[in-house]
Amino acid sequence: MLKVTIVASGTRGDVQPYIALGKGLKQAGYDVRVLTNANFETLVTEAGLAFSSIGESIEAITQSEEWRRIAESSNFLKILSQMRTEMKRYATAVARRLPDLLEGSDLIIAGMAAMLGVFSIAEMRKIPLIQAYLFPFTPTSQFPSPLTPGLPPLGTLNRLSFQAMRQMFWQSSKMADVLTRQQQGLAKGSFWGPYRELARKDMPVLYGYSRHVLPHPQDWPATHRVTGYWFLDEPEGWIPPASLVEFLQAGEPPVYIGFGSMSNRDPREAGQLALEALELSGQRGVIASGWGGLQPTELPKNVFLISSIPHSWLFPRMAAVVHHGGVGTTAAGLRAGIPSILIPFMGDQAFWGQRVAALGVGPKPIPRKKLTGKLLAGAIKESLSNPLVSQKASELGQKISAENGIKEVAEVVDRYNR
Repeated sequence: MLKVTIVASGTRGDVQPYIALGKGLKQAGYDVRVLTNANFETLVTEAGLAFSSIGESIEAITQSEEWRRIAESSNFLKILSQMRTEMKRYATAVARRLPDLLEGSDLIIAGMAAMLGVFSIAEMRKIPLIQAYLFPFTPTSQFPSPLTPGLPPLGTLNRLSFQAMRQMFWQSSKMADVLTRQQQGLAKGSFWGPYRELARKDMPVLYGYSRHVLPHPQDWPATHRVTGYWFLDEPEGWIPPASLVEFLQAGEPPVYIGFGSMSNRDPREAGQLALEALELSGQRGVIASGWGGLQPTELPKNVFLISSIPHSWLFPRMAAVVHHGGVGTTAAGLRAGIPSILIPFMGDQAFWGQRVAALGVGPKPIPRKKLTGKLLAGAIKESLSNPLVSQKASELGQKISAENGIKEVAEVVDRYNR
C-alpha cells in the first residue's frame, strides 16, 4: 500500500483542506499520515488519519499582543518579518524532527510547508513530492501574484510579481531548510530557493481551488492542474447545538460575521462594530468569535454568538457571509451559493476579495483597517438587495458543488501506485 505523507502548516484555513485531501486519499485506499501543527491533532484524528506534530500551536503564536498589532496593520512586509522571527525560534526543532517523521514515505504532498525542509529531505531520499497549493504560486503573465492584486495587468510585471512573492516566502521560511541540509550533510541550497530544481523534475503541481473562481492560466505547464476545492465537511453524526437550530428557525436567514484566525487588537470593539453593522442593515446575525476573539457585549435577541461551527453546515443556512477572505472560508461561502462580503486583513485575502467582486457574487472588499459599522452595513444591504448578486452566487455555488477536487488529486496520486 502506497504510504502518502501530507505536510501542512498555518491556521485552520490553511491546514483543513490538506486534511480533507488526506481523508479522500485514505478512502481511495492509501495509507495516509498528516504532519502539521500541534493544535490540529484532533481535527486530523477525527478524519481517521495518523497525526504527527511538526511544531507548536499556531493559535498560541497569533494570540500574542505583538502579533495582533502586526496582523491588524495589514503590512505584509511586517507580517513576513514576524514569520521569519518565529521560524528562527523553532527551526532547530523542526529540522531535527522532520527527517524521522518523513521516514518510510512513498510519496509526499506539501505546499508552503515544504519550505520547512521537506523539499531537501525528499531530494536526499529520492521521495517523489507533489506540490499542492491553495492559491496561485506558479508565475503567470495572465494576472499578478495574490500578494499584489492591485498591479496593472502587464504580462511581464505579472510574472515578476510571482517571482518576488516566492522569494518573500522562501527568505522568510528557509531557516529550517538550511538547518536540515546542514544536519543531513547536504550541500548548501540555492539562495533563490528550490523552484528551478523542482521545475526540472516536472512533477505535478496541484491547486486546490475552483477553475470557476480562477481559471487555469494558459501559460502554465501541462503538469499543473487546478483541481477544484478540497472540502472537509462536518463529521458523520455531527449534531449542531440545539440553541443555534432554535435561533435559525425563529426568523429569516441571518448574516454570518466572522474573521477566523485573524486577530483584532480590541476584540470587544470589533464585536461592537459587527453588532452596529447588523443593526444598521436590519439583519439578524450569527457572529463567530474565532481565534481573533470577536467579543460583542450585551447581545440583542436577533444575534447569536458561536465559537466555531462547521462552515459546510452553517453557511447554506445564512443569507450572506462576512469574513476575512481566507481561501478556506472563501471556498465554503462560495459553495453555499450566497453573497460573500470580504474584509481582507493580509496576504492573499485581498486577491480573493477582488475575485469575489469580479465574479459579481459580492461587493468590493473592504480592507480591515478601513472597516466601520456603517461601511459594513452598506455592503450587506448592497449584497442582499441586488437579485443579480444572489443569482450569480447561486449559479457559482452549483458549479463548485459539482466539482470533486479530491477525486482529481487521487487520480494524480494513482500514477505513483503502479
